[in-house]
Amino acid sequence: MTEPGDALADLRPLMFSIAYRMLGSVTEAEDVVQDAYLRLHERTRAGEEIRRPEAFATTVTTRLAIDALRSARRNRELYVGSWLPEPLPDANADPAHRVEHDETLSFAFLAVLERLGPVERAVFLLREVFDVDYSTIAGIVERSEASCRQVLHRARSRIADGRPRFDPDVRRDAVLIERFFDALSAGDVDALARTLADDVVFYGDGGGKAPAIRRPIEGRVAVARFLAGLVRRGEPLPITMERVQANGEAALRISTGGATLSVLMVHAAGGRIAAVGNQLNPDKLRHLGPVGDLEALMAQGARPPDRGSEAGGSDGAQPPGTTTPVS
Repeated sequence: MTEPGDALADLRPLMFSIAYRMLGSVTEAEDVVQDAYLRLHERTRAGEEIRRPEAFATTVTTRLAIDALRSARRNRELYVGSWLPEPLPDANADPAHRVEHDETLSFAFLAVLERLGPVERAVFLLREVFDVDYSTIAGIVERSEASCRQVLHRARSRIADGRPRFDPDVRRDAVLIERFFDALSAGDVDALARTLADDVVFYGDGGGKAPAIRRPIEGRVAVARFLAGLVRRGEPLPITMERVQANGEAALRISTGGATLSVLMVHAAGGRIAAVGNQLNPDKLRHLGPVGDLEALMAQGARPPDRGSEAGGSDGAQPPGTTTPVS
């Protein structure tokens, strides 16, 4: 027989899955899950029978996530530059972060969800991702079923033009990603360009706390040149590039002395790299462990070397994992 505590613990992955997709933050999602878990636990300890624990957990978690989004709304509206989610490591790395990987977990999709308000996002995710029926959704967000249907229609329309493409072909994408990383390591502009979609977009998220582009870079050639420039400027610096998984997709963890500087996330679609997101905001990297001092590393790299000071070229690129501020 399953003990009440065990049953509640089994709900943690569901709660985290909802909270992370709602908030795009591992840290904030953990806070929401902890709060929701405590509320569930308190009710069971008080002798209250929760006949549908999963439904109750979904309701509490969603409402707490809506409240968290509302309280953070002003900060997100004033966010400096592009907003990207906190990288979610491979699910196997932490059992507490077990989530089912699908297109709605990708960094590109979570960035598009920023267009939606808290209730819109909740209705969209509950219906589209978690397949919750309209009557249950109506109870969670405290609106009528008809209103929830309208909210979902509006949400779909708002994200339609920015919704990333998905054409999953695991074997093909594995080969593509290998080619992309090989070309990136070599700093080969032409080889990089051949892996990129014509309308590829590069995003950098420094949050005003790390040097990053303020606006996305678009286009195959422009992105290829920019990425190659990063590699050229990073060659003399003490950095390591490690291939990892983030948000269910390929990524690079860029670090110095074991401290993370950035996570470069890659989204493939239609046989090409469709989007690249570079998360440099130190506040969004702390859940991964120690965070490096990017400013100090750049200053170190800016000191006049004995020779080869022109190694970075004239394209204004920075070390891998960094981007040049654009005012």
